[in-house]
Order: sequence, then C-alpha cells, then structure tokens
Amino acid sequence: VVLASSAAVYGSDVPVPTPEDAALSPESPYALSKRYGEQLAATAGVDATAVRFFNVFGPRQDADGPYAAVIPAFVERMRAGQRPVVYGDGEQTRDFVSVTDVVDATVLAAERAGPGSVYNVGSGGRVSITGLVAALNDVLGTDLDPVYDDPRPGDIRHSGADISRARADLNYQPTVGLREGLAERVADWG
Repeated sequence: VVLASSAAVYGSDVPVPTPEDAALSPESPYALSKRYGEQLAATAGVDATAVRFFNVFGPRQDADGPYAAVIPAFVERMRAGQRPVVYGDGEQTRDFVSVTDVVDATVLAAERAGPGSVYNVGSGGRVSITGLVAALNDVLGTDLDPVYDDPRPGDIRHSGADISRARADLNYQPTVGLREGLAERVADWG
C-alpha cells in the first residue's frame, strides 16, 4: 500500500530542506490526521510505504475557500486583474511539485519501495511566495504586485523537501519545473 501523507507532519521546527528522519511535530488537525495515518499503517501490520507530498499543483485544483491551493487562487485573481493576496511578508518559501511528478513518485514507490519506507515527494527546490507571484506575472503576461495581509496562524514559514532518499531508492527525478508547470497548467485554472 502506498499511503499519501504530507510534509505537514514535520511542522515548522525542522531543517530545510527537510529529510525524512526529521522530527515530526504536526501543528494542525490536517497534519495530525496524516501522521495518524502513518502510525496506524505501521501498527496495524499493513505493508505500507508513506509518501510525504510537499506543495502539489496541477490541473483542476480548487481556487475557492479559505485554504485553497495558493497557485490556482493567485491565478484566478490575477486573471481577473486583481492583485494576489499574500499572507505574511511574501518571503516564506515552498517546494511546489507538479502533480505529474507526484504521480511518477507514487508509482515508483508502489513498484520499488519496501514496507515501512517513507519518502519525501517534492521538487527539491524552493521559491518564495513573492517569487511565485513574479513567475505567474510572467506566465500570465500581467504586472500585478501582491497585497500583503497578516500571516495566517499555523502557516509554516519555510518548507522544502530533501528528496535524496527518493532519488537513491526509487530513482525518482522530478521532471516538471515550476515555470514550465505553471505555463502548462495555467489554462486549467481560473
């Protein structure tokens, strides 16, 4: 069984890039549910491999709601000529990974991983939220500065995957860069 988990299980007090053996400190109900799923599989005797996804983006993501994925939410606003809302100073960083790469990593984990294994699935790189706005301006042909608002409680300042274990054990290699992925997928949002 390949168990879809999340980088949220690490919390905010970890090295970045974050290796799989970093201390786990979930800080939200969502993160706790992912950690509990990993623990449940381990204690129930299920031959499971956990894949911890970082910030996944791709087609058909929801742009609505208070916790919508940031990329489609930004695209929707920017297409409408509205400035994207950045919570905090915009210098927080994320490891955005294309759903294409997530699918590849999940299949590799199913085919090659041993029971009880854990793998980070990310791009192995990071971009600031302000840098994301700049990349979207480039892709969309807009020139919109973000509006900055108060940070949201519980948001992690910096998040980035150490994917060296997945590279070594699974031969995982991300193939879709952020700029390329945005250009390919922006038509699907908004």
